[in-house]
Amino acid sequence: MGKRIITQRRGRGTSTYKAPSHRYKGALSLRPYDDQEKTGVTYGKVLDIIHCSGHTAPLAKIRFEDKQEVLMPATEMMKVNDIIASGAAAPVQNGNTLPLKNIPEGAVIYNIECRPGSGPKLCRNAGSFAKIVGKTEKGVIIKLPSKKNKIIQGECRATIGITAGGGRKEKPFLKAGKKMHAMKAKNKLYPRTSGVAMNAVDHPFGSGRGRHVGKPKTAPRFAPPGRNVGLIKARKTGRGK
Repeated sequence: MGKRIITQRRGRGTSTYKAPSHRYKGALSLRPYDDQEKTGVTYGKVLDIIHCSGHTAPLAKIRFEDKQEVLMPATEMMKVNDIIASGAAAPVQNGNTLPLKNIPEGAVIYNIECRPGSGPKLCRNAGSFAKIVGKTEKGVIIKLPSKKNKIIQGECRATIGITAGGGRKEKPFLKAGKKMHAMKAKNKLYPRTSGVAMNAVDHPFGSGRGRHVGKPKTAPRFAPPGRNVGLIKARKTGRGK
């Protein structure tokens, strides 16, 4: 009998597949969605810019006038002791957080909410940003880094600017050891072995003459964990009609 495949081991939730979240500096957030955010403006000061192994971008620790402290991805060119603003009446400047309906078309944004008050969900990794391309009755149209357009409610908040840390992928790792330490910080599985390179007892795609799958990559609808590999609930298979 073969060993458990990665899909099964991951489901057990052992330490090998748990992220070391106790080392992380905290969750990303915006100010609480209160009346001041909806109609007014609150100013805050950048206390520190810190590194967190769980995030690709440097994080800015900000304290606002009402003693609220938040962690958010830093904006390019942001530095300690900078003053930023948050709220519907905040000026349109880099690092400030406003509702999408108050940000002009063509502006670049990041740290975007999907629902008002839900917290940032989109464009939080290093160097990422979206662009406001239009406004309609249904909401604000933004162009994501994937080049897809998405309509979001105008009350959702976003931060103006580009996430700091861009160009991170331009520097090569050069050594496998460097890559290993980077993956270990986030507890990502490394190195990853292809299923077609394994034996038949170790993976459903294993064995066979040559490196080929030998069966449909799309998993059956009610496949058990040991067979639920490949293209899970694929919208398209890549085959022509």
